[in-house]
Amino acid sequence: MGFFSKIKEGLKKTRNSIAEGVNSIVKSFTKIDEELFEELEETLIMSDIGVTTSGEICELLRKKIKETGTTDPNAIKGLLKDIIVEMLGEDEGLKLETKPSVILVIGVNGVGKTTSIGKISAQLKNDGKNVVLGAADTFRAAAIDQLGIWAERAGVSMVRSVEGTDPASVVFDTIASAKAHNADVIICDTAGRLHNKKNLMDELAKINRVIARELPDSSVETLLVLDAATGQNAVNQAREFKNVTDITGIVLTKLDGTAKGGIIIPIRNELNIPVKYIGVGEGIDDLQPFNAKEFADGIFAVEE
Repeated sequence: MGFFSKIKEGLKKTRNSIAEGVNSIVKSFTKIDEELFEELEETLIMSDIGVTTSGEICELLRKKIKETGTTDPNAIKGLLKDIIVEMLGEDEGLKLETKPSVILVIGVNGVGKTTSIGKISAQLKNDGKNVVLGAADTFRAAAIDQLGIWAERAGVSMVRSVEGTDPASVVFDTIASAKAHNADVIICDTAGRLHNKKNLMDELAKINRVIARELPDSSVETLLVLDAATGQNAVNQAREFKNVTDITGIVLTKLDGTAKGGIIIPIRNELNIPVKYIGVGEGIDDLQPFNAKEFADGIFAVEE
């Protein structure tokens, strides 16, 4: 299956939610009027794009319709697609410009954090990178063991300690191992306990201090993993995490199993955080670098 086919298939439920709603509106109206806009905005809100961003999309659509002078409701789909691509902005891949570079991975339990680390590790390894994992989510023994399974599967090394160890000390040991083995990329799993934000903030600050001290000039990515199936709750999680640490990118998992993929749009538009990966299947290569145009094409693709 090709790249676009995977995206298209992975976005099937989201496409059914957004595109079918838009198609229904287009077929119901013979002219573009305020009633059409009201129905369109409601459809976008119900597709987990949210009230704020749905309102902005409709305002931008009004402007485009005025600029183009179109009166045909069928033109709305193409204009909507263009607006979504513009709103999602420039695609941003991982910035791994130093040796070693560091990727910190954060997110609450159950969102697919460890699986995402495993898949990113495997992809970087296939690209010829020497990768070291750090099991710094020491809050749960299961997290350490699960990361170990993925390290073995991806064929990369891992630094681990026992449950309850100071996460920053694991990061320190991982950096030392990476230096000793001339690694290209360090990926550290971290705990995501949003119910205790003070502890989370202190923990991440301590980890960042260790990185700044040991690798002062390194590229550092902080990726927040979110489960697309949680819809607007994922947007709220992103907002909460953004309040406690600097996030450089989002990994949005489980898109293939939900109709709520529209949340990518408010995450980018309202929080100004780029989406760097999307999960569109279970396979190790089904975590795809995000591409705004491919995403919009996948939503509005014609079913064969």
